[in-house]
Amino acid sequence: MADNSDLLAFVRARLADEERVAQEAGGDGWRCPAEVPGEVHDRTGGIAFVVRSRGYDRHIALQDPARTLQRIETNRVLLDEYEEIASLDTDRPRQDFSSGRAVGLGFVVRQMAAEHAGHPDYRVKWLPRFSHWGPSGDPED
Repeated sequence: MADNSDLLAFVRARLADEERVAQEAGGDGWRCPAEVPGEVHDRTGGIAFVVRSRGYDRHIALQDPARTLQRIETNRVLLDEYEEIASLDTDRPRQDFSSGRAVGLGFVVRQMAAEHAGHPDYRVKWLPRFSHWGPSGDPED
């Protein structure tokens, strides 16, 4: 059985970091009114900030704190699902539904961790891995 608790803890800690930043930014949704290009407004209609570079305003508005908090919650659901079966996520999984689910969710969690590969606590062993999944035996069968 695999112990993937350190991987889970790492991803949960990065999500907590992002959550803190989003909450410090107010936790609200942002929008870019078409009539005032470059302005990013908060939910009250006040100007959150101004970006006069082409396209940055729309991109930034799509990364608003409210959307970030929604993404974090969705990712936590995935982590909770993985945590239930993480011990089945091994280099040589059994060929049953639960093991296949563990390997699939494990791949997703490793991708989530890889977003933070530059973090000092990231471990290379968490790189997404690809497993052979199929009938055992001779490859020519």
